[in-house]
Amino acid sequence: MIRRKSNELIEALEVVTLPSALPKGLPVRNYAIQSQLPLYEWPAVAPSTWFDVGVVVSFGRLLSEELILKFPYGVLNVHPSYLPRWRGPAPIIHTVLHGDTVTGVTIIQIRPKRFDVGPIIMQEEFPVPSRCTAKELEGILCKKGAEMVISVLKNLPRCLENKREQSKDGVTFAPKLSPVISCVRWEEQTPTQIMQLERAIGASLPLQTLWMGTVVKLLDFVDVPDIPNLAVHQVTPGAVRYHRQTKTLLVCCKDGWVGVRTVVLKKKLSAADFYNGYLHPWFQQTAQAPLETCRFHTLRLAPKVKKSSKKQEGVHL
Repeated sequence: MIRRKSNELIEALEVVTLPSALPKGLPVRNYAIQSQLPLYEWPAVAPSTWFDVGVVVSFGRLLSEELILKFPYGVLNVHPSYLPRWRGPAPIIHTVLHGDTVTGVTIIQIRPKRFDVGPIIMQEEFPVPSRCTAKELEGILCKKGAEMVISVLKNLPRCLENKREQSKDGVTFAPKLSPVISCVRWEEQTPTQIMQLERAIGASLPLQTLWMGTVVKLLDFVDVPDIPNLAVHQVTPGAVRYHRQTKTLLVCCKDGWVGVRTVVLKKKLSAADFYNGYLHPWFQQTAQAPLETCRFHTLRLAPKVKKSSKKQEGVHL
C-alpha cells in the first residue's frame, strides 16, 4: 500500500503478506521487518483510506470490490507474462514448459472476483533466452517488473488514463501444476518436451520414473548429440544405455534420446555410479535377458482429488 507525495515518489509504504509456514519466512516479510516497514498479515490490512494505490505481486488472494475501491487509484498487479497469454498462478512455468520464445511483464488494474483480467496499464515484451529455466526466467522478469512498477508510479495518473482492455484473442491459462506432471512419459514425450519439462519444473519438482519397481528422481538432463549406432527404431522407450565418453545415461523416449547425469535412488548417484552399481551388475547377472527389460518405466501417479468447498479462494502465484 502506497501513499504518494507531491515532491517525492512515495511518502508512505506498508506491507501485507500471507501467513507462511516457511522456516525462513516469506522474503517480502523479511524485507519489511529488516526495513522497519509497518507489516500486516492477511486478512488484516491497514486503514486503506490513508493510501493512494495498492500493488500486489504473487499475492494469491482475490481482493473484494470494497477493498479495491478504498484506493483512489485502485490496486495494481504485476503479472509475469504478456497477457492475455498465461493468465493464472503459474505463468513462468507454462512459458518454459510450452517452449515460448517470447514472454513479457504486464501491469494491470485489479478487478474483483477474477484473476488477471483487468485493464493493462503497462506492458513490455521480452525474449526468452535459449535453454532458460523457469527459475532463471523468474529472476529476469522480477527485475523487469520492478523497473516497470517504478515507471508506472512516477506517471500514475497518465498511465491510468491510457489503460486499455485486454484482447479477447490469444487467451491461455496457466494453472498450478500437479506432481503428476513430473512423471516422465517415455512412450509419449519427445526429447524436446522432456527437456522443456525439466527446465520448467526441475528446480522445484524433480522428474520421476520407475526403476525395477522403485521410484527414482532424475536430475541434470542434457541434450544428446548425434551418436553413431544410437538408433531409436527397435528400442523400447525407457531403455537405458551408458555413454562412457560423456559419462551420461542415455534414455530412449519418443523419437529420440535424452541424457541424464544424476539419479536419486536412496541417495544421489552420478551416471557412472548408477551404471557401476545397477546397470553393469544387471547386465552381468541377466546376460540372456532382452535389453528392453533394462529400462525406466513410466510412473503412474493418481491425481489428487480436490476437496469440495462452498467458499474457495483463488490462488495466484
